[in-house]
Formats: sequence, C-alpha cells, structure tokens
Amino acid sequence: MTNYSFRYASHPNDAKNYTTERIREEFLLENLFTKDEVNLVYSMYDRLIVGGAMPINKSLKLETIPYLKSENFLDRRELGIVNVGGKGSVSVDGEIFELNKKEALYLGKDTKEVVFASLEETPALFYFNSAPAHKKFPNKKITKENAIVIELGEEKYANKRILNKLIVNELVETCQLQMGLTELLPGNVWNTMPAHTHERRMEAYFYFDLEEGQVISHFMGQPQETRHLFLQNNQAILSPEWSIHSGAGTSNYSFIWGMGGENLDYGDMDVCSPKDLK
Repeated sequence: MTNYSFRYASHPNDAKNYTTERIREEFLLENLFTKDEVNLVYSMYDRLIVGGAMPINKSLKLETIPYLKSENFLDRRELGIVNVGGKGSVSVDGEIFELNKKEALYLGKDTKEVVFASLEETPALFYFNSAPAHKKFPNKKITKENAIVIELGEEKYANKRILNKLIVNELVETCQLQMGLTELLPGNVWNTMPAHTHERRMEAYFYFDLEEGQVISHFMGQPQETRHLFLQNNQAILSPEWSIHSGAGTSNYSFIWGMGGENLDYGDMDVCSPKDLK
C-alpha cells in the first residue's frame, strides 16, 4: 500500500503568522514509517519527495503517484535511500542491493522497478528522498566505509558530531540530489550550529536514533524570524530555502540531511552567527 500527500510552498512573510499547529501542518512529516506501507510526501520545495518504507510481512514496491504523471516512479526522477533499521534489501530492476543500517543507495532516472524488503526480524526502515532528474546516472551503493567522514564541533559547545557524506558529488554522480548522515556524540545535542541558509536549494532533515522519551527541537524560519517545532524519533521536517535549519535534542541522536536545488556544492551556505539569530 502507498500513502501520499502534497505540501505547497510557503512565502516567508506568510509563515511569520503561522500558529504552532499550522507550522506543523506545513513542514512536519510525522508518519513516514507504518507497517507494510510506503509513505510519501510531495513537496513544492524543489519538488522534493520525502518518503519511508517499512516492510515487515511482505515486500513493498515503490509505485508511481498521480502527481508524477508517469508510468514509473523514477521515469523523470532520481532517488536516494538510507536504511535506518535492520538489514534490508532493495531490488532494482532485478538487481539486489543489501543495505545494513546507515548504508545508502543512489538510483538513477529511468529505473523501472524498486522493491523494498527486510532480511531479519528487526524490520528495515528505508528513508528516501527523490528529486526531478534530467539525465540518468549509474546506480551506486555507499557504505559507511566509503563515505566521506568529517568530524565537526566541540564538546564545550555541545555540538561534537560525525558527518558522513553519502550521496554527494564527490562520491556519486547525481542531477541535483545530495544526502548525508550526521551522528551526534553522547553528551552533544546541537546540530548545524552556527545555523545557515542557502537560497539556491531547500533541505529536509530526518531525525532518528533518538532515545525513547526524549525530544528534538528543530529551529526554522528566517534568521530574524525564527520558529521551532518539537519532533519525535523517526520524524522529518521540510526546510524552505529561506529558512535556517538547526536543532537541539534532549539527548544525542542522528539525522539525515537531503537537498535538492540549484547546485551540488555542499559548502554553499550563508552562515548565520548565533548572536544574530532572533
């Protein structure tokens, strides 16, 4: 079964007036993983699709949806997948890719069939982003061993973290999609601080591996008009191109960042000094 919904883009002047309930309706993705279902959210921010698949009792096929007006999901799109659960497999036009937790897979345009399956008692949880594509690039699996790994932050600022570049232009040819995974070390809670914007592309954050009973506060909005939302484990947020994206948890956690838009330069950021945020 495939569930899907649609999100319009919002003007920053309008977003200033949103209530907490409205902010959550527009930007928060709460239920990406449900038993034996595929869940998709089609966003008008760079037409990014954010989704999740949780195969337990059966395999799950990635099916096209009416918004795409295409026979297959990837006829005019590319796809980045990261497994955040137990060991699983992705069948891609008959070729099997096995993914352990925190391993990634890039699938290029014109792929016809994508099928998700779990390979052990703990179900696989496939989180994915998809962006429009104009050219087909080769499918590629990215493990943690061949990711680009960077240590960032400092203990005294509670933001010491490991950044794993997975689907980035240094490793994988893509049209516009870029994805990676950041792990906060124990005792550290801040991600992406100092915060930044990049008007050339939007971003989606997916938070996971959060200790039960803990919570994450995600900060968004323009630097001088910030807003926040509280997120639970395995939830995601859409971050518009005009918005900062940053967060802090009541314990450490991991998160996946995914981007689509104007360029492939990971370092294309307009940094916002903490003292200038309001």
